[in-house]
Amino acid sequence: MPEHTVVLTLAEVSVLASTALLRAGASEALARSLAKATVDAEAAGKPALGLAHLMDYLEALASGRIDGHAEPLITSPIPALVKCDCHGGIAQLGFDTAFDELVMKASTFGLTLYASQNSFTTGELGWYAARLADAGLVALAATNGSALIAGGGSTKPVYCTNPLAFAAPRANGLPLVIDQSSSATAYVKVRQAAERGEPIPEGWALDSTGRPTTDANAALKGALLAFGGSRGANIALMVEILAAGLTGANWSLDGPDFRSGSESPGAGLFVLAIAPQFLAADFEERLDRQLERLSRDYGVHVPGKSRATARWRAGSAGITVPRGIIDGIASFRLN
Repeated sequence: MPEHTVVLTLAEVSVLASTALLRAGASEALARSLAKATVDAEAAGKPALGLAHLMDYLEALASGRIDGHAEPLITSPIPALVKCDCHGGIAQLGFDTAFDELVMKASTFGLTLYASQNSFTTGELGWYAARLADAGLVALAATNGSALIAGGGSTKPVYCTNPLAFAAPRANGLPLVIDQSSSATAYVKVRQAAERGEPIPEGWALDSTGRPTTDANAALKGALLAFGGSRGANIALMVEILAAGLTGANWSLDGPDFRSGSESPGAGLFVLAIAPQFLAADFEERLDRQLERLSRDYGVHVPGKSRATARWRAGSAGITVPRGIIDGIASFRLN
C-alpha cells in the first residue's frame, strides 16, 4: 500500500466523520446523519462525495453556512406530500427524519412527493433514491445549489451541477441506481485537478472570459459546461425547476456560494416515490428479467452493480483513503 494512502474500516470512517462533525459544531443528530451519508458514499465508490466532500461540510459548519443545530421542520399539507424546511441545516437530516413517513405514505397512496428547501448541498443524490428502492419504491430525485455551470448559449454560471437520480427495486438482484450530473463532470473533479496542478479535458469548462479551457484553476473562476451541449443544459433547467421552483428553494443564480461566506446556499431537493405494485404487481420480476436480458444478450451496462460491488468490498476489506484527507479531517479545529 502506498505511504500516501490509509485503509480504514467503515466503522473507523464513521467515527472519524462523526467526531470531526461534532468538533465543528454539529448536533449529535446532524453528525450521525451526515456521517452515515459520508460512509455510504465512500462505500459506494463515490469518494469525491464521501470524505473528500466532508471537508466542505466541516468548513461550512465552522463558517456558518450550515447551522449545526438546525432541526428540520416536516409538514404534510396534503396526504401525498411531505415538505421539509431544513432551516439552514443539511438535506440528509431532513430526509432521515421524514423517511419512514415518506415510505408509509407512498405505500399507502401509491406515490408521494418529498420537497426539501433551505439546506446545504445534498451530497450524493443517488443515496436518497437508492434508499427508497431498498424499501421497494421507484424513486426519482433532483437537486440544485449555487450556480456552477453555464446554460445553453450562456458563458456564465446559471445552474448548479443539477444532478438527477433514479432507482428501482428488482427481484433476485440489487436495485437499479442511476445518478448523474447535468454537467460534463463533477465540480469536485475540477477542484481536485486544480489542487494537483493537472489539466482537465476539453469540453469540461470555460474560463472567466467565456473561452473553453483545460486549465483547472481557470475553470474554477469560470463555468462548468453541461454534458451534451444544449441538451444537457435543458436537463439542468428541468432539474432546476423541480428542485428549486417546486420546492420553493433558491434558484441557483440566487443561492449564496456554498464554498465561501456565512450564508446557506438554500438548496432544494425534489424526490418522487412511487409504489410500483399499484401499477404492475409483477414489476420487480419484470424489471429483473429485462435488465438480465439487456445485460446478457445485448451487453448493456446496468447501473447499480458497480455500486453494490463497491459496497460489498468496502464492508469486507475497508476503503483506501488519501492520507491528506484523513489528516485534514482528523485535525479539523474551529478557528
